[in-house]
Amino acid sequence: MKIPENLKYTKDHEWIRVEEDFAYIGVTDFAQGELGDVVFVEIETEGESLDKEEVFGTIEAVKTVSDMFMPVSGEVLEINPKIEDEPELINKDPYGEGWLIKISIADSSELDELLTPEQYNDLINA
Repeated sequence: MKIPENLKYTKDHEWIRVEEDFAYIGVTDFAQGELGDVVFVEIETEGESLDKEEVFGTIEAVKTVSDMFMPVSGEVLEINPKIEDEPELINKDPYGEGWLIKISIADSSELDELLTPEQYNDLINA
């Protein structure tokens, strides 16, 4: 299972990749593996400002439906256009083509509260 070093993680199994003033968010390899085959993603928060840990959408797999939570506060700038037609990208490439949303970060100090790759590894292997 992959845990890229250049990302931060949440206890709810989201990842965030910061690029200058914005960030990409997705679900981890561990999460997609636990969910099983992803069949549908519902994100209706584009253009909204959300607080840290607020629900930004849901992900539906064959076995279950799960909420997805904001790792940090920010405005949802974009939803990955490929996800609507190809939700299986979350299973195939969770850290690349399977990203979910692009946000502007409201408070960058919140990034310090997220898990490092090592801490996330400890969490899922506890």
